[in-house]
Amino acid sequence: MEKPLEFCRGGGCTAKLGPAALKTVLQKIEKSNDPNLLIGYEGSDDAAVYRLRDDLAIVQTLDFFPPMVDDPFTFGQIAAANALSDIYAMGADFKTALNIVCFPENMSLNVLGSILLGGSDKVKEAGGVLAGGHSIADQDVKYGLSVTGTIHPDKIIANNGCRKGDALILTKPLGVGIVCAASRVKASSDEAMAKAIKSMTTLNKYASEIARKYRTHACTDVTGFGFIVHLCEMLNDRFSAVIFKDRIPFIPESEGYANEFYLTAAGQRNRNFAENRVLFADCPFAMQEILFDPQTSGGLLISLDPRDADAALRELKTLGLPCGIVGEVTDKLDKSIIIE
Repeated sequence: MEKPLEFCRGGGCTAKLGPAALKTVLQKIEKSNDPNLLIGYEGSDDAAVYRLRDDLAIVQTLDFFPPMVDDPFTFGQIAAANALSDIYAMGADFKTALNIVCFPENMSLNVLGSILLGGSDKVKEAGGVLAGGHSIADQDVKYGLSVTGTIHPDKIIANNGCRKGDALILTKPLGVGIVCAASRVKASSDEAMAKAIKSMTTLNKYASEIARKYRTHACTDVTGFGFIVHLCEMLNDRFSAVIFKDRIPFIPESEGYANEFYLTAAGQRNRNFAENRVLFADCPFAMQEILFDPQTSGGLLISLDPRDADAALRELKTLGLPCGIVGEVTDKLDKSIIIE
């Protein structure tokens, strides 16, 4: 039997650079003036969109990270589902993927094979084609995908198209990063980890297809920057949002783990970056941490016409994961986000 992967420090989306560091670097890069680049990096959106003709654009993204679970096949599934998520957040259809692999030369190739099989499993489920990839020798395992999708230029769902009065729906539970942090030191229950793995391996394809049926104005996937920072990007300093803390879906065990300080450095970077933009009205410490918690292969955060919210939520609940109408978009207030 193969020796399981050892947990890598900062695995999953906790390995992302913090939002403050990333913003500083990206500000130094000259923006493209190509009129066919409909969405680039400057909008903090989920993927790039390039127009090929009036009725067709390609959507491109990539994502890879170290493992956050012991089983190589499950890690491959999670990494692939996470990389594909950006395509679905844009409302696009997935077409092709390329593997991105960093792998130690002294580790069994059977481990690498299991990772790639896990990734292929999710690509197949998504209905796309795994077309190749690139690998390098490295000290640690890292895996992910470069992904291409297609969309009509008039049907792009950007992350910053919120409108006043929109309802905000979250399609997966929060707390994955906290549960994985507890698991790293053998402090999480098998039940909690099973819930986290179910969430991380579930494709956002199905939630995206539901969102496209309704008057969806904006969408993003909640990943390494956590719920708070990704919501700030959606609001784009034009609006504020009121969030109802009692409606936030989260893995129940993560609340106790947060109170025991099984937290991540990435979560604290998220707090340092955005805490001054949030008003926590009687919001317990654990819930604050859950809202800042970096998610790996997290759910979609959808901003849509409030008249559609109940119907959309009913459909989303059939997917089998905790979800909810978690807030609403308002006029710009003193704080970007009010948690009440």
